[in-house]
Amino acid sequence: MKNLLQSQSANENNSKWNNIIQRNKSLYQRNNDIRSEFERDYTRIIHSKAYRRLKHKTQVFFSPENDHICTRIEHVTLVESISYTIAKYLGLNAELTKAIATAHDIGHSPFGHQGEKILSEISKKEIGKNFWHEKNGLEYVDKIELLETPNGELQNLDLTYGVRDGIISHCGEIDERCLKPRTEYIDLYNYEKPNQYAPYTWEGCVVKIADKISYLGRDIADAITLGILDKKTTDLYEFLKLSKNTKINNTVILNIFINDLCENTTIEQGLSFSEEKFEMINNLKSFNYKNIYLAEKTVNSIEYFKLILNKIFYFLKETFYNKNKMEKICPYLVNDFEDWLKNYWNLERNEENKNEVIFNKEDLKDYCQAIIYYIAGMTDNYAIEMYNKIISF
Repeated sequence: MKNLLQSQSANENNSKWNNIIQRNKSLYQRNNDIRSEFERDYTRIIHSKAYRRLKHKTQVFFSPENDHICTRIEHVTLVESISYTIAKYLGLNAELTKAIATAHDIGHSPFGHQGEKILSEISKKEIGKNFWHEKNGLEYVDKIELLETPNGELQNLDLTYGVRDGIISHCGEIDERCLKPRTEYIDLYNYEKPNQYAPYTWEGCVVKIADKISYLGRDIADAITLGILDKKTTDLYEFLKLSKNTKINNTVILNIFINDLCENTTIEQGLSFSEEKFEMINNLKSFNYKNIYLAEKTVNSIEYFKLILNKIFYFLKETFYNKNKMEKICPYLVNDFEDWLKNYWNLERNEENKNEVIFNKEDLKDYCQAIIYYIAGMTDNYAIEMYNKIISF
């Protein structure tokens, strides 16, 4: 039903409103600013370097020659579009979904989910904790990414709680047919694993679901384009219950799930799929894992990713003990990392700049954490370039 959730929208009439718009610090104000709180978040996100680097990060398929295969930034745009459609129809705050969707993958590592797994293996071994892109996204906007204020000082993005919550709560690997927001206003750093809590807002729930249905459809379309799927597409007609006269493409798949979600959602149950379409989603997910994500063509590059990320990490770790030696081997990488670190160890403090020093340069675990953050921010191309610089003469 159109505008079904209007009474639940993130606005001044919502009992959660003050929590939703809460910021960690006092974001600078312009006297002539005409934007809403979430519009301000959105513009800070798209002006950030972390957002811009998404255009050179893998979504699923690494380094495709075809320019029309989805990259991470296109996926983000698609999630934003789907979220907008759902939020607009249900009467929710589309400005909030836009900001969450645009920022939701800002913490992704190079080389997609395979890169994320490799960094997590390194992180568990070296600092005793998992790396996961939702948590890294929260830490990036809170601690790492910097923008200049109108006065020229560097500040973190300082996003609203509603957007920050949407980032860490967006895990698309959901198994529930229905999704409702949680009622508790929690410290987001209490998250210990992906999908531990439901989002705090209905808008966050919309982005979480949009993330899932966006990649299911687009990954199939890209796999068909690349020739990874051919005769197997006959299974898709069975899963989707489509006639053979219907073209299987991303818009057809998305239309099925978006309409079903909007038709079956209730305030009592939450954002809901029908039993039939939810089974269809699970069948498609299994199909994608078997025929796309675990296909030989897709997994052949994993060892290459491991080689690159491990080499960069342990090269930089060695600079903790012997910077001069490593600088002779690859001065560009050592100096770039050192320049990056200066923002978090030596950032000049004044009344306008309220960022905190987050690393202790003398602590090895902090140093390793800094390397993880640094590598996670790399594009695929930059990581490959740095690897080649390390091994070249």
